[in-house]
Amino acid sequence: MDGGSGDMTLAFDLDALRELAYPDSVFNDARQWSEYVGVISDQPTYVVTNFTRKHRIRQDFFSGPRGREESLENVREQFDTDRHVFVGTEDADADLAEAAGWEYLPVEQAAEAADWELGEPDAPAATTNEDDDRDDWP
Repeated sequence: MDGGSGDMTLAFDLDALRELAYPDSVFNDARQWSEYVGVISDQPTYVVTNFTRKHRIRQDFFSGPRGREESLENVREQFDTDRHVFVGTEDADADLAEAAGWEYLPVEQAAEAADWELGEPDAPAATTNEDDDRDDWP
């Protein structure tokens, strides 16, 4: 995807990530042309954390216990980039992006532009690295 300026904050709605076959690869790819990449959801924090951990996604921000609009507004204030783009799945997401001062991009359009594969998310293959030996997890 040609994001233009690398000075961009990119937020994915959790439902949009669930429509991508390889969300970990999507994040890795997006980091090449985005300054910050994260997840916005109205789901409880543990749902987002479980999804991102399972798919080995390192996010720069997440919505936490706030609503999606408040989260987008807070991210916009914290990350001062030229562009703020929200990738979502439905018309309500477009309305939300507009209300929070973000550009909106449907996940299908983002996937086509960036050559990302749509489909059920596949968890990355298990690898052995130092992250697997964390001692800060019960």
